[in-house]
Amino acid sequence: MDSKKNTAADVREYIAGFPKEVQSLLQTIRSTIKNAAPNAVESISYKMPAYKYFGVLVYFAGYKNHIGFYPGSSGIAEFKKELSVYKGAKGSVQFPLDKPIPVSLVRKIIKFRVNQNIEKEKGKNKK
Repeated sequence: MDSKKNTAADVREYIAGFPKEVQSLLQTIRSTIKNAAPNAVESISYKMPAYKYFGVLVYFAGYKNHIGFYPGSSGIAEFKKELSVYKGAKGSVQFPLDKPIPVSLVRKIIKFRVNQNIEKEKGKNKK
């Protein structure tokens, strides 16, 4: 299955729509996000899993040859060096299906994004 065709109502259903080996990788990303940001709200947005905490944290999606991870441009820029071994763009990175998910790096990115969103929220509350 490809993320673009997915019509899942929730993340569990989304992951279940992929082959077993891909489900395992998607579940690894999901549990890493949930552990690193336990207060984040999980939903489906833009037909892919989304996590919000004081605004959007990250999205992820399954594709034919990779898992797309979308921490936004700031999340990519902050970890540019570590992410340089992966294909990516300004706000995304591709984790190949034939390699393990870099869990500690994903965890660091999530925690960075949580802190970033908290700081942004604090700024709003000062006004």
